[in-house]
Amino acid sequence: MTTAPRTRPTVAIIGAGAAGTLVALHLVRTAGRRSTGVDVILLDPADRWGRGPSFGTLDDQHLLNVPAAGMSALPEDPAHFVAWRTHEDPENGSDPATFARRREYARYLDETLTETLQGPPGEFAAVRHVRSRAVGLRRTGSGVVVATSDGRDVAADAAVVATGLPAAGHAWAPEALRGSAFFVPDPWAPGALDPVRRDRSGPGDVLLVGTGLTMVDVTLSLTDASNRPDRVVRAISRNARLPRAHVTGLKLAAIPDVSDWGSSLAEIREHVVQHLQAVERDGGDWRPGVDGLRFRISTLWGRLNDEDRAEFLASDAGAWNVLRHRMPPSSATLVEGMREAGRLVLSPGSVVDAEPLPRGGLRVTVADRSSDERDAVETTHDVGWVVNCTGPQGDVRLLGDPFLDDLLRPRGGASSAVVSTAGMGFRTDGGRLIDSEGRADAPVWTLGALRRGELWESTAVPEIRSQALAVATGVLDAIAPLPRRLADGRVVSGHHPAARPRDPLGLPISTTAEAATAYNAGLERLMRLQDDADAPLREAVALDPGFALGHATLAMLGHEAGADADVQASLDAAREAVRQRGDERERSLVDVVGQRVKDVRNKGARALMNHIAAHPRDILAVSAAVPTIAFSGVTDVQQEAWDLVEGLAPAYGDHWWYISLLAFTRQDQSRFEEAGLLAESALSCEPSSGHAVHAQTHVMYETGQHEAGRVWLDHWVNESGRSASHRAHFSWHAALHELAIGDTEAVRRRYYSQLAPPTVTGVRALVDSASLLWRWQLTTSGWDAAVAHGVPGATGTAFVGETAPPPVAPVIDAAGSVLVDAPETPFVALHSAIALATSGDTARLAALARHCRGSRDVTIRTVVATVCDALLRAGEERWDDAVTLLEDTLPVLAQVGGSAAQREVVEETLLFCLVNAGHAERAGAVLDARLDRRESPLDARRRGSLVLRTTVAG
Repeated sequence: MTTAPRTRPTVAIIGAGAAGTLVALHLVRTAGRRSTGVDVILLDPADRWGRGPSFGTLDDQHLLNVPAAGMSALPEDPAHFVAWRTHEDPENGSDPATFARRREYARYLDETLTETLQGPPGEFAAVRHVRSRAVGLRRTGSGVVVATSDGRDVAADAAVVATGLPAAGHAWAPEALRGSAFFVPDPWAPGALDPVRRDRSGPGDVLLVGTGLTMVDVTLSLTDASNRPDRVVRAISRNARLPRAHVTGLKLAAIPDVSDWGSSLAEIREHVVQHLQAVERDGGDWRPGVDGLRFRISTLWGRLNDEDRAEFLASDAGAWNVLRHRMPPSSATLVEGMREAGRLVLSPGSVVDAEPLPRGGLRVTVADRSSDERDAVETTHDVGWVVNCTGPQGDVRLLGDPFLDDLLRPRGGASSAVVSTAGMGFRTDGGRLIDSEGRADAPVWTLGALRRGELWESTAVPEIRSQALAVATGVLDAIAPLPRRLADGRVVSGHHPAARPRDPLGLPISTTAEAATAYNAGLERLMRLQDDADAPLREAVALDPGFALGHATLAMLGHEAGADADVQASLDAAREAVRQRGDERERSLVDVVGQRVKDVRNKGARALMNHIAAHPRDILAVSAAVPTIAFSGVTDVQQEAWDLVEGLAPAYGDHWWYISLLAFTRQDQSRFEEAGLLAESALSCEPSSGHAVHAQTHVMYETGQHEAGRVWLDHWVNESGRSASHRAHFSWHAALHELAIGDTEAVRRRYYSQLAPPTVTGVRALVDSASLLWRWQLTTSGWDAAVAHGVPGATGTAFVGETAPPPVAPVIDAAGSVLVDAPETPFVALHSAIALATSGDTARLAALARHCRGSRDVTIRTVVATVCDALLRAGEERWDDAVTLLEDTLPVLAQVGGSAAQREVVEETLLFCLVNAGHAERAGAVLDARLDRRESPLDARRRGSLVLRTTVAG
């Protein structure tokens, strides 16, 4: 029997568990975005898609071993699962740190795919579930044919093997045990544990072989109230190591830079130990270090040769799994309680023999070889049942699965697949199967557990969902490619040798392949916010002097970001080159750069927005419009910037760079939980993403995670961020955490090592270093003086130790007189005023106020000029006047630009003036509002000092 003729591309997915369902979901979503028709067939005998062995359990005690925050099906929407749970259970479902039930996640996958099909993507895609088991696959001239166990032939243009490892491994069991009715070879088989639960005769004890997460779940199933109260569970494994436990609450992964970790197991092992020790030393917990390694494992694994991989599997894999695959905290508490009560007994050992007992059950002989292989200690245990908890068989050659065996079976001298390291799945080219002749041209892909041999970490949902999206994209690219335009404008399908090189987002660029490689390296550095993006760009125009986009990009970076470039010369070269060679997008971008250089805030901004509307995937243009760490974009109005980023979603999907920008937008909207999840998702794809780190840093500051924020940020700067640009700004963020903690000596050390001139110059000196010194002065020694001044009779100080900040004069000199005395943008003008107030130079501050009132920019003329006047009144100790002016300014301060953390300097100034004016209650109200929003030892201490001094004065 064969399937009906196909009218549009068809994809057969073998396996409808989590991996298969995620592939189907992303095929449907991607087809919808492309307006490409596709039919999907899910081949699996299960009654519903989304179940599979991992999530098919009906036991509510079986929990996910990843927090809900990490279980979204959609990489571009990491809060999706949390939002689904919140909708299902508004009272208890909104916690991203919770460990949801496994069966709940199966329902989530089911409903997400179903709802996607019912939405707009369903116009282009259909999914059909065929409840049959695949037993073979053969390639045809038009695709593949999948044979099923009930005699059907399912024809498709492509196939995705998503079976996972479909059988538990129990080769360890002696023959006498394997043949016993009291042996449960696969505890995840439907109903497998039911006889054990119901058994009330024979020995009550149960022996579990294996002490990993499967053992934890089985133990919970066999010791609840529905089981025998006298039951004792005995669990054995070679080393009797339990999985470690997760901690309550979410912690950010500490992702290391592994570029210099070497390529041998010995070298990598040493660096791993050093990394985990450093993370635990700095943050008090090793878990973020392990979680950070997770994102580097495939890179490290790829460096090892076969011998080192074999040694790792024999010597290190067990210890790694104990740390990596952890128990939910609630499960760990239950397990520990059972151990203390004697209901769970762990010991090292392996089963060497078994014999039936007269009244049912087994007498099992266990050998403990943990101390000396030559002198094993054997013990016997009478148990009612033995349950295999060692997990799936890792070697696909030993599974006995007809379909996987068929892929490995030679046909015409070649097999469709070959195994990777130790038989742990198949060799692939980015997920596409490599055959025994080394080719990856068959339309067959795989993911998940079947890629362990080449990735090692490839079984958890965070890895599988990314692979699923990549597979879906690769499949559609192969069977339903989008049309591409050639240099002469002709439209063709698929690839063509005449096609131009493309940038990182796939846009064509008019240059040579060599120049494009250098240009893309510079653009990728810009996307990650790394130093020296201009160097490869200069290489690109040297390789191709007629490369218009290369010259234009240099001009843009020189003008917008202060890169080492002759802006006018580069712009002139771009204009000349684009007349000779360039498409409409390139001509538009060259014009935009010219407009920006001529008039950055008006006509140039409009031209940039028009260009983005026509070419939303133009990275350079969007970077100029939404800089996140800079001093001018296309708008100073928050809502317009938010709308711009939100509107780019269809063009970028789940691309890490866009998600990084979206994370920053979300924190700007005070949607901190969502922003944090987005930033983590982006960093899991690109650990060097400066935009994502910047967003996460704001999240941690605004939510009061000061100690964790300081540790995490320092780790990133020293590891994945070693090449980051704007390092001074990240140092400023870390210093704010230290100031909030009240550790002024740490602030002092950081200032002199990372923020003092000449390390920091120009606009960064003004915006980061000067503003830090002003806040330092206001919140420490200045605060004590203000409280004493504002509350007569007060004595003592709220702060202990040396708290006075360093002098600001070197910072002002390093910024330069042009920036300080004649700033052109509201944001720089505000920080110029702050710097001059810090120095006490009232004459120069008054001159700046006059400059602001004469500015053509309305925000400088109104908002910043008012702040200048307030600072002048404060300098004259006209505190009430200063308070009035600052309170008038705060509601419109967002027009100045920058982040809430940066603009907070004005609120700090207001607090200082309120206390000096004797308005302790009003100052206390401001501090109370801040403390309601986030924890801050500094604000709590200052709030307490107001109460203390009011009491003393009374």
